[in-house]
Amino acid sequence: MASLQDIFISRVRVKLIQAFLSEPQEIFYVRQLVRITGEEINAVRRELVRMEERGLVAKEKRGNRLYYGFKKDYPYYHELIRLATKTTGLGKAIIKNKNKLGKIKYAFISGRLMCRRPHREEDVDLVLVGDVVIPQVAALVSRFENELGREINYSAMTKDEFEFRKKRRDPFLLKVLTGSRVVLVGDEEGMVE
Repeated sequence: MASLQDIFISRVRVKLIQAFLSEPQEIFYVRQLVRITGEEINAVRRELVRMEERGLVAKEKRGNRLYYGFKKDYPYYHELIRLATKTTGLGKAIIKNKNKLGKIKYAFISGRLMCRRPHREEDVDLVLVGDVVIPQVAALVSRFENELGREINYSAMTKDEFEFRKKRRDPFLLKVLTGSRVVLVGDEEGMVE
């Protein structure tokens, strides 16, 4: 399975990027990052200094702790968050278990879930297209609902239903396709044509 380690040489940096971007709204103190990554404190500190020098993170002193947060104005922020979405959490689980979930043609996560923005009742967080095994999807989603502490709304449809709704310019599908998303399975261009 592909991972960020394929692109980034530093294992510690990969773990830090995944930690920061799996909770993009949060800031972390050094010891917290050590616990999350499972790496040595000096390695984490060194990598944080490098990341700060390159403009990836900003630090802030609060009391006797240094807090770090990923900078949303970093030029590759959105690309990195897409990579992190595919290599952590629900995105990673969908990719890893796609054969157990059925014959999935397309799977994508909404931008709101990806960026951990506040959930709205009408939001659809996950869309699966193909011959989907609903009980498997429900079990997988349930595990991550507990992790996130909120409901994950998902929609599953056959490829024929997806194509029919796309041709009819179905308001639900148009909203989902025009919103921000991370495609986990399938070709994005083929999906929106």
